[in-house]
Amino acid sequence: MSGFAARGLTKRFHRGVETVTALAGVDLTVAAGELVALVGPSGSGKSTLLALLCGWETPDEGSLTLGGPLTGRRPADLGWPELALVPQALGLVADLSIADNVLLPARLRGQDETARAGLLLADFGLSHLAGRYPQQSSLGEQQRAAVARALLLRPAVLLADEPTAHQDRGHADQLLDAVEAATREGSAVLLATHDETAWARADRVLTLRDGRLTGGLPS
Repeated sequence: MSGFAARGLTKRFHRGVETVTALAGVDLTVAAGELVALVGPSGSGKSTLLALLCGWETPDEGSLTLGGPLTGRRPADLGWPELALVPQALGLVADLSIADNVLLPARLRGQDETARAGLLLADFGLSHLAGRYPQQSSLGEQQRAAVARALLLRPAVLLADEPTAHQDRGHADQLLDAVEAATREGSAVLLATHDETAWARADRVLTLRDGRLTGGLPS
């Protein structure tokens, strides 16, 4: 399994004549088998950082290094077993059932993970929704399906943006249990979250404020 290290990540956006620095020289390391919680107020740059780490955005400055068998590869070139993401927008495919959305990473690789998908659906209370389309389920159910999809192939790196935001406490704890299980299997996990229960479960908590990263809980 592989961790990752970011050095000096900087990202700027332009709004007319104004330049906004979303991230300012962020250094971050997450080791294989480690769960790190990324906290901070809305607009602090958490989603931007995840977008850089998964390859959706390109930094203006800085670098990202993947470890282990992923050394030398770019995040944008990685598949679900290497790097999985749970975005805030969830990204479920509207014309696939909940079960088919969860199975999608395996089917793209020609793998049969029906049994594991069934276990994840059961663990997340989604078995009875397996044949429904995303729009026929609640936002919380869709979010649980997105987390199940990300965990299906036991990714080396897992990035999740507010993965418990639409859950009651019981379902949030089920999701966090599954994420902790992934770290025990060797995944390097970074959760951007306002969920204080997730902070308590993390190996480390980092605070992002005004695009700058510091250690520890927000003051």
